[in-house]
Amino acid sequence: MKGKRSLDGVELDRVIHERTRLMILTHLASSDEAETGFTSLRDALGLSAGNLSIQLRTLEEAKYVVITKQFRNNKPWTGVSLTAQGRRAIQAYLADLEVIVASLRGVKE
Repeated sequence: MKGKRSLDGVELDRVIHERTRLMILTHLASSDEAETGFTSLRDALGLSAGNLSIQLRTLEEAKYVVITKQFRNNKPWTGVSLTAQGRRAIQAYLADLEVIVASLRGVKE
């Protein structure tokens, strides 16, 4: 069965697997915008500013997101962008989930 991955090869990324970080990456990956404002991200996901900050720090340390700080209209603005490494990581994570789901369903490839 060439090309079929077994569960033995699945190793879910622990950085992404945490619910809030998965929500953040999913939101960023599905956005039409290259950069999302911190406040917009906080409100869209229903998170507190503190929780979002902590989770973004973990994602930034993993090099999955880039955080930029600037002034817009004389007000501080923080932007969050998904990196190429982050996009690859979320795609790999989804591929692993697909293997798990296929295994549970008994799907043959």
